Amino acid sequence: MHDLVLFLHSWVRWAAIITGVLATVSVLGANADARNNRWAKFFTISLDIQFLLGLVLVATSVNFGQMGEVMKDSTARFYAVEHPTMMIVAIALAHIGRVFARKALTHASARTKSLIFFGVATLLLLAGTPWPGMRDNRALFNFSL
Repeated sequence: MHDLVLFLHSWVRWAAIITGVLATVSVLGANADARNNRWAKFFTISLDIQFLLGLVLVATSVNFGQMGEVMKDSTARFYAVEHPTMMIVAIALAHIGRVFARKALTHASARTKSLIFFGVATLLLLAGTPWPGMRDNRALFNFSL
């Protein structure tokens, strides 16, 4: 089961990153319209799915009884503490940005706020994603179950 969840988690990240960029870019358009809210909705949905998959991964792979040892190993610390923390903050910011995207249809200042929240959330996603060449050299695309 762990391999299946890891496979799904590694592929859904692309949906989260792409919809994060689209949600951010859609706010930059000349007019606030339903597209802002649509991409914001897809962004938050993909992040929520990622969060659930990530919870399963953390619950099945982190030995919380040995956190002292985990904290000494930079790769284990990244997956047990740093990655989840950055992602939870990104999820919170994206949800706040979605609230502002819905309000952007009637309040111009909400567009700027949603742009900031989506932009920072997307940057956190990019910063917290394990890229090839970092830590344990995970592949960009996981093809194995």
